[in-house]
Amino acid sequence: MTPNTPVLPSETRAAVRDTATAIRPHVRKTPTIDLGPAAGVPGRVSVKLELLQHAGSFKTRGAFANLLLRDVPPAGVVAASGGNHGAAVAYAAKQLGVPATIFVPRVASAAKIERIRRCGAELVVTGDSYADALAESQAWSATRDVMSIHAFDQIETILGQGTLGLELEGQVPDAETIVVPVGGGGLLSGLATWYGRRVRLIGVEPTSAPTLTRALAAGHPVDAEAGGIAADSLAPRRVGERVFRILQPIIERVIVVTDDDIRAAQQHLWDTLRIVAEPGGAAAFAALLSGAYAARDDERIAVVISGGNTTAVNFA
Repeated sequence: MTPNTPVLPSETRAAVRDTATAIRPHVRKTPTIDLGPAAGVPGRVSVKLELLQHAGSFKTRGAFANLLLRDVPPAGVVAASGGNHGAAVAYAAKQLGVPATIFVPRVASAAKIERIRRCGAELVVTGDSYADALAESQAWSATRDVMSIHAFDQIETILGQGTLGLELEGQVPDAETIVVPVGGGGLLSGLATWYGRRVRLIGVEPTSAPTLTRALAAGHPVDAEAGGIAADSLAPRRVGERVFRILQPIIERVIVVTDDDIRAAQQHLWDTLRIVAEPGGAAAFAALLSGAYAARDDERIAVVISGGNTTAVNFA
């Protein structure tokens, strides 16, 4: 596969299956939990616990897809990340014996930085945002024979994240609606690649980082604010060009939630399920809990809890 290979849901379900086969020995099949009325959210809801994935997030799927489906030079790989993608690439590179250099911004959480360091990757902490770290990584790699692994706008990354959809469909085959957090859009575009229009795909962004919201309004990717409680996972400044082409004709809609909504969702997940989700990981659940997504009482919903790289437990 080359970077210019078209990514259209009607054409790539087989590619997602092939990617799942390639990465299966290296990733976990993460569980789903069906929530009852005591969970305090409307609809018939299942949560997909991707925070239990190796390296603490769904990003590990895309990391292994890049390392296994592309030709990796001896000098290894480089990645820029708010934290989770970097942790995933560092983990995958360690497992496969590949040198890795990871650039993260200063807003990256201590939990994510520690994961990267434990995996033995070279770590560069630079800039105030993901966009700053990305620019630094691109300048660094321009003079080196390394392979860059983009956090979301790379076909192998998207196919890797699409394997979550394949897995989820087997676990919740009657899902009508899937609610997904959005940063750069790699996870949502992976699910769109797998599902197409067979389900309603609802993206959820923080009000402080409405990247896909702004892109859909403009008709193309544009810069947006990049702050808030989930700045280390859902604030890339703009969605990817490839990601946008996939999502624009397919996504049902995008919902924004406040930082307070996200904090409440983190606390609720802990109180009711003893799940410790990071802010970005709890954003999709926040849309249901806050009522920002008004589900029908009989609606069959799957919600992705995408990451758990945090040291916090008391979210109040």
